[in-house]
Amino acid sequence: MRLGRVLGIPVYLSASWLILAVLIVIVYSDTVRASLPALPEGLVYVVAFSFVVTLCLSVFLHELGHALTSRHYGIGVRGITLEMLGGYTEMEEEAPRPGVEAKVALAGPAVSLVLGGIGVALVIMLPGGNLGHELAFQFAVSNIIVAVFNALPGLPLDGGRALRALVWSVRGDKHVATRVAGYTGRIVAALTLLAGVWLFYASGASSIVSLLFTGMVAMVLWAGAGQAIRVGEVGGRIHLLTVADLIRPVTSVPTGTPLSEALRRAEETAAMGVLVVDSSDRPVALMHGHAARQVPLDRRPWVTVDAVSRDLEPGAALGPEMRGEQIINAIRARPSTEYVVMSEGEVRGVVVAADIARVLDPRTIRRPYPTSDNGAPS
Repeated sequence: MRLGRVLGIPVYLSASWLILAVLIVIVYSDTVRASLPALPEGLVYVVAFSFVVTLCLSVFLHELGHALTSRHYGIGVRGITLEMLGGYTEMEEEAPRPGVEAKVALAGPAVSLVLGGIGVALVIMLPGGNLGHELAFQFAVSNIIVAVFNALPGLPLDGGRALRALVWSVRGDKHVATRVAGYTGRIVAALTLLAGVWLFYASGASSIVSLLFTGMVAMVLWAGAGQAIRVGEVGGRIHLLTVADLIRPVTSVPTGTPLSEALRRAEETAAMGVLVVDSSDRPVALMHGHAARQVPLDRRPWVTVDAVSRDLEPGAALGPEMRGEQIINAIRARPSTEYVVMSEGEVRGVVVAADIARVLDPRTIRRPYPTSDNGAPS
């Protein structure tokens, strides 16, 4: 659900936030009853829900700190999303330097700590036992929780990003740093689960909801840490990418050629790409392997290769000298299953996305093209 824009940044609310709202109202209602015993039962749940809103606002201000700091350093922000276990800021690119990474990562906890300090001051100033004191307490606690939890040193938390920046600056390799912060994140996830179990038994097993919520947080942290480790492993192999090693042969077919015939020619010439040329033999399009796979075998004789091809855009081709990050940036800009390689205005071949994936992760096994009509792999 799109809530609107704040300072030009789109803000979204995930449906999972409703789960958070229900859990907090159930757990926190007992605290409200104890602190405000004279409050009518119906208002108890209203005040408990106000804690949900306060926590949501605290997370938003935390993420806004990340977003504004990112923009200050020239990193575009696609949006802020609030969800069940907090929120996240989607950025258009990664930080270019460890120092920028650390500042962006720590901006959120810094905002939360300042707001938490303001909340603590209000709690001290306001007399206890009334609604104003309770709301100030909620504001202080929600911001302190957001600050402290996100400062834990493991990805995907902000503290993990700060740790990655530190290791990156020391080792000079952000991919190694990502793996280190990812493994630390798994330790944080395990300790979170253990803390939840300990609190459950220390309270006399009085709140199964709290235990379940802690378990969900631990699982999300474990998954995020695992993803970070995988990204670090893949990133560590980017330097192995070179167009010269990845280039595969391409076959040319005239515009209007049936897809079945185009695939037959590709199989016959052991080509991994199909180039569509016009009547003057000029290349105009490249067959898109994923689109071709979606066409049933019995329909391929009646579908032209043009229908499953992408026009060759100026500047969209890979150069034979490209390598590493250059290749990654090019495929991020124009996601596809294959990329034409051109030099001095001539097509030299194609690079198949599945080959790139296999270099980055040798465990990856993909079939880039469909089978031909006779069932043989093309």
